[in-house]
Amino acid sequence: MKVLIIIPAYNEAGNIVRVVSNLVENYPQFDYVVINDGSRDETAKLCYEHGFHLIDQPINLGLAGTFQTGMKYAYEHDYDAAVQFDGDGQHRPEYIQAMAERIEAGADIVIGSRFVTEEKPKSLRMFGSNILQSFIRLTTGTNIKDPTSGMRMFSRRIIKILAGNINMGPEPDTVAYLVRSGAKTEEIQVTMDERLFGESYLNLKASIKYMTVMSISILLIGCFRPKVNL
Repeated sequence: MKVLIIIPAYNEAGNIVRVVSNLVENYPQFDYVVINDGSRDETAKLCYEHGFHLIDQPINLGLAGTFQTGMKYAYEHDYDAAVQFDGDGQHRPEYIQAMAERIEAGADIVIGSRFVTEEKPKSLRMFGSNILQSFIRLTTGTNIKDPTSGMRMFSRRIIKILAGNINMGPEPDTVAYLVRSGAKTEEIQVTMDERLFGESYLNLKASIKYMTVMSISILLIGCFRPKVNL
């Protein structure tokens, strides 16, 4: 299979060299592309200096726009699968092969899940994850144990849909919508690392807003949205 690793990067100067160098040195069987989302730090400069494969967006489009840039690239270059891979070092590339094998066996979406065999810790963030899990199960009949995982691999037919639709960001509501439309979704157990440098944009206020938007989208908007043809 021809697999593309899509690495959205916004102000990841402290992490990007370590993340991409690990892929280049230890996982050369996979292609990758860094998509710099108008970073204000030296993310792009470091990528150029190290000769990394880079799409350098001159302005900040946000994660959804950057994600679609990656999907368009994957579609235009005929990849069989594309995996969303964080530039902050939290995702481990050793799981990519197993995810690709699930795609090759017929899955449309494979999620790198922290909770297939492990229990969720008791925290405010995991409480929100449980809510989204319940809403997705209620609206789709599918139990996704780690709906907020950002490590997701998509098949060729899903890449085509994501590349051509501006209303499908890399979020749980998109996964729920695709499942409602008939996408076969699987999870594999993974371990994720803590970021070493920089800060997540999801502070408490942002997390509450995120949960509210996702809940409304899954429960209300997604249920009335016409299904996409897979």
